[in-house]
Amino acid sequence: MSRPAWTFLTNHAFVLLSLAREPELRLRDVAAAVGITERAVQRIVAELEEAGYLARERDGRRNRYRLRLDPGPRHPLEQGLTALLSLGDDSPRVQPPRDGGAGIARNHSFID
Repeated sequence: MSRPAWTFLTNHAFVLLSLAREPELRLRDVAAAVGITERAVQRIVAELEEAGYLARERDGRRNRYRLRLDPGPRHPLEQGLTALLSLGDDSPRVQPPRDGGAGIARNHSFID
């Protein structure tokens, strides 16, 4: 049986997950991991920054990205977004929502 061509997550989610795991990852490396062009990753990062979900900090010649989940989900079915970003990664890289989050996210460490 062959694998389907579709995935459960969007490219936006894949970019967020990549940067949650490695905040200093270069966008060309994110593109390679997600399987899209570097230009598409740049557009997605710009959209995530504009919406308030991602903050970029300059660290010398590199960028460091920080997730900001306080804007909340964009769709009612995305209520578990904080938990999704925490799956498989115990490192303290995701900022919780202002209300403290819910579910599994309360059991993880977060940065400010």
